[in-house]
Parts: sequence; structure tokens; C-alpha cells
Amino acid sequence: MAGLSTLSERFSHFFIDQFGVLHDGSRPYPGAVEALKRLKATGASILLLSNSGRPAHDNVLRLERLGFPQDCYDAFVTSGDLALDLVARGALPVTLDRGTRCLTISGVGERSLATALGFEDAADGETADVVIIAGSRGDIYPIETYRDLLRPAAARGAPALCTNPDKIMLTPGGPAFGAGRIAELYKELGGAVTYIGKPYPDMYARALGLSGCSDPSEIACIGDSVEHDIVGAKRFGAFAVLVRTGLNEGNSDGALEEKYQRFGVRPDMVLPAFRW
Repeated sequence: MAGLSTLSERFSHFFIDQFGVLHDGSRPYPGAVEALKRLKATGASILLLSNSGRPAHDNVLRLERLGFPQDCYDAFVTSGDLALDLVARGALPVTLDRGTRCLTISGVGERSLATALGFEDAADGETADVVIIAGSRGDIYPIETYRDLLRPAAARGAPALCTNPDKIMLTPGGPAFGAGRIAELYKELGGAVTYIGKPYPDMYARALGLSGCSDPSEIACIGDSVEHDIVGAKRFGAFAVLVRTGLNEGNSDGALEEKYQRFGVRPDMVLPAFRW
């Protein structure tokens, strides 16, 4: 399909990814701001779902800086907020003991989940009781840096929470390995990892509860990751829409077909970009 206008005639509930769909991390994609506003003007219920280890509030502020006002969507669901809720409810393999030392793997200075849980900072993998993998600096450091940091934590059996399952992230310099790849590395080292976010069901259950919709088949999920957005949408039972921006920038039809085969899913619709 050429744009969202036809899709809006069929659906009134939307779950939309942000990175790779609305923006590239630095600027909105051409026409994306206008398209989101027009979609909201139809009366649609719009939730933004992001594999971001940061709280929704931080992501809302980022979108505002990029030109997306808060009134063009209804709620923002992040894997970071979901992880906080699941830990607080005792649904994850992490104990909220006083003095728990946490090693946070993220972008520069980001440790919001560890702070919210009251964890102390672990100086390195040798002293970590738990590891939170919320982000990556794969555009700066090689994967071996993380291997050396995490090997001692895996050896001593520290559980890891990955609050951003994305294996590839978009950076100004091009794609780089993301938090999901670091979590994969932790498993290779023998560590135990629990993933929170897309494509896992807890993320969609949280969004469904906020959407005002009870039937996943009435929801259109839009994303750029076959592995996360399309797999997650199909498991959830929603209508899956893939955009050819973000992770699919420059991909040929053959390259997309290879992704479909690799992950065992196929989107219900493909859009060239998030535009009206």
C-alpha cells in the first residue's frame, strides 16, 4: 500500500513502533509527523510501543523535540516501564533486596530502572548481583568490550534482564549492534537472560489493557523489525504492517523475503514509509 489512508478506513486501533518508523533517532522521517496527526484526527486509538529501556516520559520528551506532540497519540508503552512493573509484582527472577548490586548496560549514564528499584551500582561484572541490559554503545565499542565486562557476571550466575531486545540499533553512523545482541552474548557466556519487550506477550498484554480494545484482530501493529514488530504482532493476533524504513532501508524485495523466511512470519501489509 502507498500510505496510511487506506489502512485508517479499516482499523481504529493502532500500536506503532517509534525508532525506524516515526524517526531515525535524530530526525522524523518525511511526512511522519503529519501522518500521525492525520491518523489521530480520524478518532483512532494510538499507542506507541517501544523496546526502550527508558521510561515512557523520557521517550515522550524525545518525540516532542522531534516535532511529535503528545496529543497525536494516546499512550506510550516502553519495555523499561514494563520491566519495573513486572519486577515490583515479583514476576521476574530478581529479588528486591537492600544492597543488591546492579550492573547496567546502556547508553551514557542511563540507569533509570536500577534507580527505580533501589539497586546499588556494581562497579563491574565481578561484583554484580544482577545485570540490566537496557541499551548499547555498539557504535563506539566493539562487542568484545561487553564480553570482557560481562563474563565474570555470567560465571557467578547473576541473572540478566534485557529491557531492549532489539539486536540492531539505528545510529547517525548507520546500524550498530543493540542491547539484544549484548543479551545474546550474555547467554553465550552461560548467563541467564529474561527478555522484556517486543515480540514477547507481556508487552502486548500491557498495551491491550490501555487500548480500550479487547480483540487483537481489530488492531494494526506497525513496525520496521520483522524479528520483533512483525513476529510480535502475529503472535498477538493483530494485523501486522511492515514499513520499508529503519532496519529495512535499502532492502530489496529479495532481502525482505529472506527475513520472512528466517523468522517464519510474513506481514499482512507493507508500506514504503509511515506517511498518509
